[in-house]
Amino acid sequence: LDLPVPLSTHQLTTFNLETRNKTAWIPRGARVTLGETEGPGYIAKLWITFPGWFWQHWSTESPVSQTILKTLILRIYFDGAEEPQVAAPVGDFFGIGLCEVANYTSEYLGMSSGGFYCSFPMPFHRSVRIEVENLDATIDTVVFMNALYQRVAELPEDIPIFHAQFHTGENPGTEVLPVAEALGSGKFVGCALSCQGKDFNYLSFLEAPEYVYVDDDWSSPRIVGTGLEDYFLGGWYFREGTFAGPHHGVPVKDTLNASISMYRIHDRDAIHFDERFRFTFQNPWEADRLKTFRYSTVGYLYLDRPTAAPEIPPVQDLLVGTAFETAIISRYLSSRDSAGMLGQ
Repeated sequence: LDLPVPLSTHQLTTFNLETRNKTAWIPRGARVTLGETEGPGYIAKLWITFPGWFWQHWSTESPVSQTILKTLILRIYFDGAEEPQVAAPVGDFFGIGLCEVANYTSEYLGMSSGGFYCSFPMPFHRSVRIEVENLDATIDTVVFMNALYQRVAELPEDIPIFHAQFHTGENPGTEVLPVAEALGSGKFVGCALSCQGKDFNYLSFLEAPEYVYVDDDWSSPRIVGTGLEDYFLGGWYFREGTFAGPHHGVPVKDTLNASISMYRIHDRDAIHFDERFRFTFQNPWEADRLKTFRYSTVGYLYLDRPTAAPEIPPVQDLLVGTAFETAIISRYLSSRDSAGMLGQ
């Protein structure tokens, strides 16, 4: 983005100078504003962390469930919009949607040893507000947040607004896997995708190439690829395993457990559009060669106007992938037990 020279630097934070409390309390069912300010300006770095997904040595009786990574929802509102432009589970937004954390540090997104950060510039003409909602059934949590922003004299009227679109669902293997869709002008700057197979040792969902529909090229894709792992710049189902680069990576790959998380950021290869845009993956294989898997995606875009992000689905739909993984682990332990392997 062509951003103006900052006039001054500030930070939205959950630290309260008067009470000396570092965090915002987010009990189950609560929807809390973590910080807000007026513009013009842009968020340059967003960082948060929160407990609940790990054992807390300072609160040993507190419940632990990594589902909080999927049930704590991040929303960001720009320029007084009533609906958010960013709406996604925290784990998904920061790159891993498998109810787990793995260290990786890309240029724009990362999970760095307990912290979660985003470096996508987020311009706002009049205002910005950051909110979280706790949909978890068992975990009350607290959130630490620092959002460093730059004040500017003014932003160009045509500066695009950052958006993050979340999609999730169960796919029998043949259906379209949605990533992002928009009306108006803008550019697509990347996505994070997590997949969880319903059966052991299944990664054939990685056969699905990207289909990118732009402006007048709507009945046939303008851009199409050769496979899902190819889009993420790997090959052979990411043959050599996990890696994390500045603009693409695979923080998690568990072939036996049929789970994988991937990200790709578009920089000079951003996909520009003037009127409309759609990005999907779809597997070309016949149905009898494919199996059911669960997916969750976050598409990152800059659009010419604030546009409402897709609504977050009910909790039971957010956690289906977790149920897949639990079932796989259960089958695995049962198979080991029947073979006399447990405890050896």
